Amino acid sequence: MNDYFKSVILQKTGASSLKEKEVIQELWSGYGKIIRIALENSPIESVVVKYVQLPISNNHPRGWHTDIGHQRKLKSYEVETTWYNQYSKNSMARLPKCFTMERHQDEVLIVLEDLDKAGFPLRKQDVAWTDIETCLEWLAQFHASYLGKIPNGLWNVGTYWHLETRPQELEVLEDKALKNAAAAIDNKLNNCNFQTFVHGDAKLANFCFSKTGQVAGVDFQYVGGGCGMKDVAYFIGSCLYESDCERMETKILDTYFSYLHKALGEKNGALENEWRPLYRVAWADFHRFLKGWSPGHWKINSYSERITAKVIENL
Repeated sequence: MNDYFKSVILQKTGASSLKEKEVIQELWSGYGKIIRIALENSPIESVVVKYVQLPISNNHPRGWHTDIGHQRKLKSYEVETTWYNQYSKNSMARLPKCFTMERHQDEVLIVLEDLDKAGFPLRKQDVAWTDIETCLEWLAQFHASYLGKIPNGLWNVGTYWHLETRPQELEVLEDKALKNAAAAIDNKLNNCNFQTFVHGDAKLANFCFSKTGQVAGVDFQYVGGGCGMKDVAYFIGSCLYESDCERMETKILDTYFSYLHKALGEKNGALENEWRPLYRVAWADFHRFLKGWSPGHWKINSYSERITAKVIENL
């Protein structure tokens, strides 16, 4: 990290010195790192820093070395800085506090609360129903916080798989019926009456758990406008196998809408009546991306194929 960014961190935290404690993860396709920084003589013991650098060479894990992908990534970091600067403080759902953001030449620095130190040290790969329920409550609170808001400076349509930003994946999609229906599926989600902000990458890996059952969400590169069902369908697909997705579908939606009405402070029947049938439409939308992006992916299963076929039939 350059000396300028180090001086910014010291100034904003009041620390006398800092030390890179660990690299939490490399950013996708070589765009930088997420680093835990230990601070000396500061009321804040440590911070988590998202340090974005433009890659020297494109090295996408799935082989998508394109300018479209590069521009999408650049915009995603602009969106995340706007999110923390303008919108994050209005979230009912728990997320990291942002201490400062800084741009310098072609690099971006986002200095965030260390959620491990704030009581959310657990990351989970296997979840019980109580964990799923807690994350559904988080999503409901998040969506309630931004219902009807305009995503100025964010993605007009949130999620990283949004059709307009994924022309190459659509081009190579071999499922002709799904390919032909892709625009209609996208339009059905984009044109619903009730719109909110979606997290846009609400997978299990982006939730941090406390030992007492609370949860906080991270990673807001793809936050933007949309139907909340996109986040719910994507989250469920990230943590359950197909048999459980099918068996628990009604329970999942009942739980989510119960928390959504609670977060809104009253039951909004019109919203639920519109969004509930869009759960499967949102599932089909992600399925379209996945089949073009990585046709052998483990998430492509009979449940997804069946409900996507049904969605196409009902368009």
